[in-house]
Amino acid sequence: MKGLDIKKVSAAGVLIAMGIVFGDLGTSPLYTYKAIIGERIITEELILGSVSAIFWTLTFQTTFKYVFITMRADNNGEGGIFSLFALIRRHAKWLIWPAIIGGSFMIADSLITPPISVTSAIEGLKGVQPDIPILPITVSIIIALFLLQRTGTGSIGKFFGPAMVVWFGMIAILGTRFLLLDLSVLKAINPFYAFRMVTHYPGGFWVLGGVFLCATGAEALYADMGHVGRKNIQAAWVMIKVTLLLCYFGEAALLQGHVGQTLKDIDPFYGLVPKWFLIPCVAISTLATIIASQALISGTFTLFNEAIRLNIWPKLRTAFPSELRGQVYIPSVNWMMMAGCIGMVLYFRESSNMEAAFGLSVTLTMLMTTVLLANYLYIKRYPKLFTYAILAVFLWIEITFLVANMKKFEHGGWLTMLIGLLLITVMYVWQAARKLKNKYKKYLQLEQFIPAIQELSNDTSVPKFATHLVYLTLADKSGAVEQRIVESIFCQQPKRADIYWLVHVDVDDAPYTMSYSTTVIAPQDLIYVRFRLGFRIAPRINLFFKKIVGDMVANNELELNNHYCMIREHGACGDFRFVVMKSFLSFENQLPFWKNLMMRFYFILDKISLPDPEAFGLDYNNVVVERVPLVVDKPADLHLKREQE
Repeated sequence: MKGLDIKKVSAAGVLIAMGIVFGDLGTSPLYTYKAIIGERIITEELILGSVSAIFWTLTFQTTFKYVFITMRADNNGEGGIFSLFALIRRHAKWLIWPAIIGGSFMIADSLITPPISVTSAIEGLKGVQPDIPILPITVSIIIALFLLQRTGTGSIGKFFGPAMVVWFGMIAILGTRFLLLDLSVLKAINPFYAFRMVTHYPGGFWVLGGVFLCATGAEALYADMGHVGRKNIQAAWVMIKVTLLLCYFGEAALLQGHVGQTLKDIDPFYGLVPKWFLIPCVAISTLATIIASQALISGTFTLFNEAIRLNIWPKLRTAFPSELRGQVYIPSVNWMMMAGCIGMVLYFRESSNMEAAFGLSVTLTMLMTTVLLANYLYIKRYPKLFTYAILAVFLWIEITFLVANMKKFEHGGWLTMLIGLLLITVMYVWQAARKLKNKYKKYLQLEQFIPAIQELSNDTSVPKFATHLVYLTLADKSGAVEQRIVESIFCQQPKRADIYWLVHVDVDDAPYTMSYSTTVIAPQDLIYVRFRLGFRIAPRINLFFKKIVGDMVANNELELNNHYCMIREHGACGDFRFVVMKSFLSFENQLPFWKNLMMRFYFILDKISLPDPEAFGLDYNNVVVERVPLVVDKPADLHLKREQE
């Protein structure tokens, strides 16, 4: 956030945290109790047991795990499952799996969160007019929300904090009003009531699937840490948890007066609202759910952007619509999410149907975060007893919730699970096929080609291809070069240039790294450049490269011999031609069935993904794309008999 020191607690930081971090968690009272009770008869055992389970879930799962433990695993201030993976990915190859699984199911869950939040808020209007059409209003709000994404939240973000302060203040007052009428529900703070519900109430274990909804925003809370900082979130959570508990205990007190009835007679949240305040309350609730949805959508863009930069998702066009720290906008993801959210609304139609399906996929995300977190604690040499205790406690809690949520599979949970599995498939194929493709690229020692490069550079009998010829290389050291680059320069039609450049881009584990190094291999003939860019930095290589050339000229490391150039922007003058090598699957391959299927799926994804020049921030007017056949497995024996004429 511009002007905000996210390393310190401040009133502004806490206010902003309330606006853009806690929306999903903060609006959960709208639907959690409805999901818990469902079609059950309201009983005292169910009321006290569920509010006790809510209290301890918010304490263990949200407060202990995320707010005070997981948020210590920050990557230069950034959070989220992919940021956590980036911190530890070099220590074990298998860690890619919990990252892929967790990230995929979190994205899948983001398709149902805005629909359930907005629908739950709008359904409050039924208290005014029972036959009001909920679906068109909900769909209209969702469409408007996604249409606004391209402008970013820079202009409206300043209103999020005050609006959510109004929301949290309202739910605290509404809850306290009923809590004061029946303070006996506070005895449910004793975990015995939750234990008795699970063990004695008929089907009590499955009630935990509804209880879990009170904590579904905890993962998003961690992902949004980079916007406002850990300390501001921790300070804000103390106040927010109090308001949430007041609301939940107020709902419990309200339901105590309806024992023996069903939810057809009472809405657990809107039942707290006086009739004269119902319409303003619906308006405030709707605004709060829109803000919560906005934060979730922004977080999903961030997840995709990190996945792209970590090479586990195909390249997509990204934009930076505002000055908010780390905020991105990905058009294709925006329209995909809009279609998905509208589809969810039309499929489930009512919030009660969504509640029956909500929460299953995010349970898997939390499980995967626990696995990554335990590895982080182990790698950072935290006491082993502490690490194993954290792993054991939260695996037990989350596996319990996962089993309880499995009942949601048949009620629509299968849909988010299916979406999550599709995302996992795409991520796996993309990263596995890329590794396989790179494995079969041949590298040569660059030193042996230096004399030939110098000779070609000075051979005026060969037409000049470019003044500066720049190859994007996968070689992460200046002493090696891909065979296909050597073939591009020397074979077929030789490419003469005054200076040859080899440019390599490293994705750094820190989110906002921007640095480079240069190695002059042959003065005025061959230069190697290595970029280190954070996984949240767009690789605008065209712009960065001109800056490097200008710096080298200013430091007398490079001479630009163009005497006719009158304009020397950044000190760079001359034509710069970038060469991007693009692979395609050669017909010479003889691949096993599954490997062939994977490679073909990869190249389909590659074809519909963002072209490499755009992905690297290169202008098309100075880019040459060379297509190179990829041969992974050649036929073992080729028996071709020559016949005599």
